[in-house]
Amino acid sequence: MGKTLERDLGIYSVLAISIGAMVGSGIFILPALAIDIAGPAVILAYVIAGVLVLPAALSKSEMATAMPESGGTYLFIERGMGPLLGTVAGIGTWFSLSFKGALALVGGVPYLLLLFDVSSSVVTPVALALAALLVLVNLVGAKQTGRLQVVIVVLMLAALVWFVLGGTPSVQSANYQPFFSGGVGGLLAATGLIFVSYAGVTKIASVAEEVENPGRNIPLGILGSLVFTTLLYTLIVAVMVGVTDRGALAASSTPMALAAEATLGTPGIVAVVLAAILALVSTANAGVLSSSRYPFAMSRDNLVPPSLATISDRFGTPSTSITLTGVVLLLLIAFVPLLEIAKLASAFQLLVFVLINVAVIAFREGHVKYEPSFDSPLYPWMQLFGAVSGLVLLTQMGTVPLVGAVLLVGTGIAWYYVYAHGRVDREGAAIDAVRQEVAQNAVDRTQETIGSVADEYRVLVALPNDISKDRERSLVRVAADLARGRDGRVIVSRFDEVPDQVPLAHASEIQSPADVQFERQTTELGDDFDVTVDCGTIVSHDTKHAVVNYADHSGADIVLMEQPDRSASVRERLLGNDIDWILRHATCEVALLDDRGLDEIETVELLTSEGPYDPTKVAVADALASQSGAEIHLNHESDAGASAAQATSLQEYKSQIAELCSVPVKTGGLISDGGDVPTKTGDILIVSVEDVAAARADRGGNTIVDHWGISVLAVHGRDSMRRSRIARALDRWVF
Repeated sequence: MGKTLERDLGIYSVLAISIGAMVGSGIFILPALAIDIAGPAVILAYVIAGVLVLPAALSKSEMATAMPESGGTYLFIERGMGPLLGTVAGIGTWFSLSFKGALALVGGVPYLLLLFDVSSSVVTPVALALAALLVLVNLVGAKQTGRLQVVIVVLMLAALVWFVLGGTPSVQSANYQPFFSGGVGGLLAATGLIFVSYAGVTKIASVAEEVENPGRNIPLGILGSLVFTTLLYTLIVAVMVGVTDRGALAASSTPMALAAEATLGTPGIVAVVLAAILALVSTANAGVLSSSRYPFAMSRDNLVPPSLATISDRFGTPSTSITLTGVVLLLLIAFVPLLEIAKLASAFQLLVFVLINVAVIAFREGHVKYEPSFDSPLYPWMQLFGAVSGLVLLTQMGTVPLVGAVLLVGTGIAWYYVYAHGRVDREGAAIDAVRQEVAQNAVDRTQETIGSVADEYRVLVALPNDISKDRERSLVRVAADLARGRDGRVIVSRFDEVPDQVPLAHASEIQSPADVQFERQTTELGDDFDVTVDCGTIVSHDTKHAVVNYADHSGADIVLMEQPDRSASVRERLLGNDIDWILRHATCEVALLDDRGLDEIETVELLTSEGPYDPTKVAVADALASQSGAEIHLNHESDAGASAAQATSLQEYKSQIAELCSVPVKTGGLISDGGDVPTKTGDILIVSVEDVAAARADRGGNTIVDHWGISVLAVHGRDSMRRSRIARALDRWVF
């Protein structure tokens, strides 16, 4: 039995980790920057940011109770949106937390310098020492980490509460005027800037695997810490602005100490400095604890090397992952200017919150197993609000953070395709949710197509001049089945192409013995198949234009022709042949028959290589089967090893298609794209023209006919004409 992480983090540790991850640079450093942008309205910015982070907090609470495993943001996005975005989220959040932890340590040292008369050159060495200590504590175990976090947070909160209570009597109302000096734009910009102050609210989800009673403690800890911290932030900033000159506050690197000096004197400064140090250390501590779990969880999913999932025999912690995170943290402190990088990481964190809200929708709408013990209220409006508001705030972060977020996304994508792509075969719940939506749209279009088939359905059989009687018979037989059940008629036209030098009027006046024989045998075929047949010969200089023009003139609903020889000339491969031109320009549907001995039809095989069935293919298959007393078999080519969710969605889709047909339908299962075919191959195979072309390319010139060994009717329906390439590409991708 493999090692697992011990569940020993209780509700107080959960609250402490979450609050400790939030209360840090967001309140001790950022108010000075934010007040310069928004003025006194920075107080409102903290309230708005707390409200806007609520959807992500609720979403993450729900998903954490359904998946109480290490990984947090990475895990939820990977399971919900797929391994590609999961890789992006995991790597990006891991780095952003490391950036924030490094910034917290370096930002806390200036407060420390207020107590000791030392040179500013010691900032980096002290920050490095603190970082090394925190990494060591995290290596010892989560239980010790949680207990340390409780102690730090209790002492820090005591100092902050004293700051609020002691500073409130000294507040000057004049300092709040004018309140909206930065305007709405300044308010939104400040909200985007200080949004990172709340990023830690969901970090406890990254260690969910170590939380006892996760169904209760995770949502209670996340929501409780958010409400408490929002109230605390608002009160602290209100006092800070109310007791300090705005210009002095904006210029200070230790704004809270400046406010404490104005109200509480030297004891207040000491208390605030100690609180700042504790807060920033706890932020870094929570960052090491949570960020180290991202590579740990990603390793278990084969997205990063397996060594990062190693659990220490002595301490029971992911030692390799923590060590790597510690190394990154130390390198950042030593060599990287952290303030701008932290802003970049904050922008990416905002984007991750958007994905978190979308992931909940994907889980609820998909087929994957998803059983949370806590349900986010106001679904899906809460999630949609969170996603939209997150994108709006992201636009307020400025150009550099946006570019940095794009670079982080690019790094995650590059890593996925270089390392992880060949090691995973999972798909996210979002893919399944989109697949279901695509399937339902396809069902609706199929129902509309079948229901819109008009009476007096007209089938134009377009024949070459040299066609044999047997080949014509097969075409007329199929045309009769398509028209008969719809009170329709068949128009059989032989197209005779003459040189440009021959006047068409002269050529059409000459009736050869072959013309007479054609009309006689076509009339006999109409009697044989009990359908009204009109026949004649069309003389033209260009057959392809004549077919399209005559189909439009005769009001044909579908043009039926022979499938051309698959051995195309070089010119045809480069420029296309007449059939390709007709497919592109015909205003009605087109079907191509490749006859391999079409006798009695007892089974109609309906096949799609990728994507849902073209509605016209379903309508044609149903018409042929109903007139022949046959049944339909629904088949779908797919890569072997389709996911359970994919198989379930496809089976449901095929069952809905079966209900639209007027004949018995067998839905069957998936067919591997490795050459295997069902035991009974049927009598005629209905495919799309695109299926034939794709199969010809994939099999080195062989077509689906050779794969199945039966007659094939390739259909080019109105659905292919009306829908964009992007829509059809989406269909193929999710199926």
